[in-house]
Amino acid sequence: MLDNLRGMAVFASVVGHGSFSGSARELGITTSAVSQQIRSLENDLGVILLHRSTRKLSLTEAGESFYEAAKDVVSAAEQGRIKVNQLRDELAGSLRVATTPELGVNHILPALSTWMAAHDDLSITYLADNRYIDMIDERIDIAIRMSPTIDDSTVTSYPLTDVRQMLVASPQYLRQNAKLQTPKDLAEHQLICIEIMQDANQIELIQTETGKKTRTKMQSRICTNNVFMATTLAKEGHGLIRIMEMDVRKELENGELVEVLTGYQLPSFVLYAVTLNREQQPAKITRCLEVLKKYFRAN
Repeated sequence: MLDNLRGMAVFASVVGHGSFSGSARELGITTSAVSQQIRSLENDLGVILLHRSTRKLSLTEAGESFYEAAKDVVSAAEQGRIKVNQLRDELAGSLRVATTPELGVNHILPALSTWMAAHDDLSITYLADNRYIDMIDERIDIAIRMSPTIDDSTVTSYPLTDVRQMLVASPQYLRQNAKLQTPKDLAEHQLICIEIMQDANQIELIQTETGKKTRTKMQSRICTNNVFMATTLAKEGHGLIRIMEMDVRKELENGELVEVLTGYQLPSFVLYAVTLNREQQPAKITRCLEVLKKYFRAN
């Protein structure tokens, strides 16, 4: 089949130029190679396509009919090449982005909203889930992941921003419960457990001045697998939450939540944009990465 398609392209070129030599120059092959392609095509079809003479070439009746089909095939192939180039070089086609619901709502959508509106030839799908999403199985172009490092040779990672963890609670909760001045005091408090976090009810703290580490397991009467739920529970005074600063920035600014144990630090993370390894990334992926990097630099 591939040989026939190649032969059809050569045949269309020969007819278009009216000679084997003209076709050979266009295709960058020898005249004898062109002649061989035509003979092979005629043998496969079982018909003569061209009358050959020393002065000119002319189409047989079968050749005239076949030429129309060959032109259509060449035209379709060219249109396919153009579309592939558009997908590679232009902001068109589909873009699939994987993120968590919290990052998606609070950061990824604000980062990309204006850019999406400016490129209406681009169809965008957001997969917002707290589970690990396989980029190959789900055909993901860009995944947003939070981790100390990315150790995966199949992907390329782009650091977007450092992310600080913190312990926060509502002013109401802090007024109604035991004083919280040192890590030892955590034993008297309730942690709203966010189950998507590793070791969800384990609190590791580093004293800022001395670097001394403390690890405490907190009581957890209430658990959830959703950061939005945990934030609301904390605002309503049900306990402390261990959370990323970027997820509660608004609540910290308006006083609904306050940081506790400010003389201590929790382990930090890095927010990455991740793509599958490719020799050349399509323009839509490259431009999306640029927009994300710019947003997080500014914020």
